[in-house]
Amino acid sequence: MIRYIKEDEVKQILTMPLAVSLVEEALRARAEGGAVDVPRVRTRTPAGTLHVMQAAAPALKLIGYKAYYSATGKGTRFFVHLFDSDSGKLTAIIEASYLGMVRTGAASGVATRYLAREDAAVVAMIGAGKQAAGQLEAVCEVRTIEEVRVYNRSAERASTFCAALSEKLGVTMHPLTSAAEAVRGADIVNVITKAAAPVLAGAWLEPGQHVNAAGSNSLIRRELDAAAVQRCTRIVVDSRSTARNECGDLLPLVENGLLDWDALPELGEVIIGRVPGRSARDEITLYESHGMAIQDLYVGARILELARERGIGVDLPIGD
Repeated sequence: MIRYIKEDEVKQILTMPLAVSLVEEALRARAEGGAVDVPRVRTRTPAGTLHVMQAAAPALKLIGYKAYYSATGKGTRFFVHLFDSDSGKLTAIIEASYLGMVRTGAASGVATRYLAREDAAVVAMIGAGKQAAGQLEAVCEVRTIEEVRVYNRSAERASTFCAALSEKLGVTMHPLTSAAEAVRGADIVNVITKAAAPVLAGAWLEPGQHVNAAGSNSLIRRELDAAAVQRCTRIVVDSRSTARNECGDLLPLVENGLLDWDALPELGEVIIGRVPGRSARDEITLYESHGMAIQDLYVGARILELARERGIGVDLPIGD
């Protein structure tokens, strides 16, 4: 039997504290050699694009993948598939739009835990779309945030974002009219857009800030200009292999010989202490997030476990 878990049911189960814990566990396992992650591959047609990313977690006795299809002009549908690695049986199919938003935010939360100053209290948000909510909630989970400044190209969307999240997160939030104004005096800068041209300039950055760049997962997209990247004394990626395929922010510096893909530290390596995180209060740190299937696998495994415990989802009589 295959447990099928719908989007609304995932929302009943998955919380940000749980996601942050699971994403950190997943990254730790991979850094220690106990999990495998395969970078995303894409199949493009005029009608849309299929994205597939794979992972394996021997400790969980699971192997699986996330697949999502972006139909041109018709939205995207996400599914996580989990297989029992011993029996070979498909054990779960989980609708994964909300799952993906939460685990993407959770990864920035983990990065913030290890790279931001411990007394960080002010957040700048560049971008106020669906994914931005997860980014902000995760940061609020790992730091005591007192103020959030939000910039979006749509002032109306920035205002709506502030109204929706200020009460939920218990923080003061202000929509601002420029990204530079939002960044000025902030401790943490979350950048979560679909920009093809940079929306964060190096000239705006200040000593001691931490930047989570989570919107660009294509070499043709850029959220940070070259000066912003160069001002960061510690640059950490989720996966070197994925960054090489997808990090438009870092590509110009690699092409100019200023960065080496193979020398970039991964967040999992910071978590286990193999490489340092923040080493000085005035450092500017950067986390480049692109998404990893191992994060989906660990989060999906726990969703499946809790769904079974709580009688959530439906068993499909196929696959035996």
